[in-house]
Amino acid sequence: MAQKKYPAVFMRGGTSKAIMFHARDLPAERAAWDAIFLSAMGSPDPYGRQLDGMGGGVSSLSKVCVIAPSARADADIDYTFAQVQIQEARVDYGANCGNMSSAVGPFAVEEGIVPAADGEITVRIFNTNTRKIIHSTFAVSGGRAVVGGDLAIPGIAGTGAPVRLDFIEPGGATTGRLLPSGRALDTLDIPGVGRMEISMIDAANACAFVAAEALGLKGTEMPDELERNTAAMERLATIRLYASMAMGIAGTLEEARARKAVPFIGFVSPPQDALTLTGEALAADATDLTIRMLSNGQPHRALPLTASLCAAVAARIEGSTVWRAARRGAGEKLRLGMPSGVLTVGAQAGCDNGVWHVASGSFYRTARRLFEGSVCA
Repeated sequence: MAQKKYPAVFMRGGTSKAIMFHARDLPAERAAWDAIFLSAMGSPDPYGRQLDGMGGGVSSLSKVCVIAPSARADADIDYTFAQVQIQEARVDYGANCGNMSSAVGPFAVEEGIVPAADGEITVRIFNTNTRKIIHSTFAVSGGRAVVGGDLAIPGIAGTGAPVRLDFIEPGGATTGRLLPSGRALDTLDIPGVGRMEISMIDAANACAFVAAEALGLKGTEMPDELERNTAAMERLATIRLYASMAMGIAGTLEEARARKAVPFIGFVSPPQDALTLTGEALAADATDLTIRMLSNGQPHRALPLTASLCAAVAARIEGSTVWRAARRGAGEKLRLGMPSGVLTVGAQAGCDNGVWHVASGSFYRTARRLFEGSVCA
């Protein structure tokens, strides 16, 4: 069958990369999108490298964003995120990508969806996956997003212009409830694992957090080291499945296995000395929490932003596994120690009459347009 060309832009957003499409250039029938995205990314690939497409063989490089003008009064654009699985013929629309959210506003301005004069602009984004609003604020010059700047983010070489992302009312993005079980801490009896204390929090994306110590881990493991630890990877995968059911995301183990994007699974430990992926020393006093996160069965080199925001929220919720591990007095800004360095995330959360609520979460990223033209699928 002959290939078709689809107008597209390839962009980096934070520590992820994605193909960016206008919704107008894709079939009106959403069911037709999966085949296009799979072909464009080079999936499924049993070798896990996606050499026959634009994907990079890891989940952070196998993504698609679809943008359209919004009919909502509180948004300028609609943004749909698609996570393309690498070794399976599956596209997951069940979660948002915080990193790629930083590229969506610049794309909308540069593509003429949102008009912008020179200076600072805020683009209001409606994420269709989570049905949440995100405000993206960045500088514009000559009708294009400013790229050059002095903001350095862990996991990206060099510096760039800041893009501030404010997630408005991020609680319940996946399940409809900030605390899907109604509790900050649950104990699940998991076959093959045993009784495990776990905090199931849903802010920006649903996440499940366990203590590194409960898994027999130090908490400072690097992604490659963790991948070689097949016993730990299997335990984490099993915990994620049962957390998915406990959160109401999946009704059965089969459904939980099929929904690979959410919940994210992570393990936390108190601030501690560690090394980064570049071999630099990361001192314990430079962080408020040590954290490792996995999604789509892979450990992350740099933290997913939605999971980072969820961790910052969890650190404010008394009694959670994250609250237990986090440095006391960290306040609204939490410094997360991860394999690529330190990521600072802000979260405004509080408890009123026993009910926890999150007003917003924010962080800074950089983004860059890499290629524009057509992708063949």
